[in-house]
Amino acid sequence: MQLSILDLVSVSSEQSVSAAIEASMRAAEVADRLGYRRLWFAEHHNTAAVASSSTALLIGQAAARTGRITVGSGGIMLPNHSPLVVAEDFGTLASMFPGRIELGLGRAPGTDPVTARALARSSAEPQDFMDNVRLMQTWFDSGQVGGITVGVARGTRVPMWLLGSSTAGATMAAMLGLPYSFASHFAPDMLEQAVATYRDHFNPGAPTAQIEQPYVSIGVNVLAHEEPGAAEHQFTTTQKMFLALRRTGGRLPLQRPGAFDEEITDVEIQMMEHMLRYRAVGTPDVVATRLREIAEATGADELVTVTYAHDPAVRLRSLELVAEACGLG
Repeated sequence: MQLSILDLVSVSSEQSVSAAIEASMRAAEVADRLGYRRLWFAEHHNTAAVASSSTALLIGQAAARTGRITVGSGGIMLPNHSPLVVAEDFGTLASMFPGRIELGLGRAPGTDPVTARALARSSAEPQDFMDNVRLMQTWFDSGQVGGITVGVARGTRVPMWLLGSSTAGATMAAMLGLPYSFASHFAPDMLEQAVATYRDHFNPGAPTAQIEQPYVSIGVNVLAHEEPGAAEHQFTTTQKMFLALRRTGGRLPLQRPGAFDEEITDVEIQMMEHMLRYRAVGTPDVVATRLREIAEATGADELVTVTYAHDPAVRLRSLELVAEACGLG
């Protein structure tokens, strides 16, 4: 089973951003040792719970502290950036860490509407987005488009993915002949339709194609613990985070596991259960079995694990237990 990791550099209550970043880098070292396939950092803004805003910087630091694992973005939210700057950033990273850097791209802003307007640099319209993907591919290949030379990107041919949570992203990934990653760890509703759309329309002959066969990864919330019931207890931190997103837009850091401090409604419980239904939580054998069930049910080529924990040591131990139970290495 192909397992990878998505890291948002979560920030716990009473934890500094500096400490959160260092915990993330320690997790990268552990993931590298354990045999996970890839490590992605996700771009988010204006939230106290995560510190993954400067995604390219985190990728560079993680790549410098590891030696095998592929490191990339899951993803760079392209409407927030100039495609030229993204090509320069990832061309530089690929030159520093040859063969270990990849670029996952999304169209969502990764934040609230006000912050999105402050960040906006390029269009999120599908045709414009695909044109910018082609543009960056050209810079990663020849290094030159329209009189603009990106020497740091020339010849790096950075592998690219498209990310999404609907059939729109799946269609674009298929048209471009790129691998596709679906955000089922928080937006599961259209997973089956999106994967079917991607596989049915995949075009390996597209000028932009980087693979010959469709390749799909999907996000799964994962938390393993040796003691029965302990993983479910720790997972309440993730549930509280999603409740905070609904209530405050994510203005709280990760909270300690345990009972909810405030009254929670049936509607909110249903919302959390719905959003987080692609999950594998429990003892290592339970988690491994559930991951295999998800892979078989969805036909995913790869599962991208997402683990939040108030205590970084709990997350590190979960990474170890999952790797052992799933036979990584």
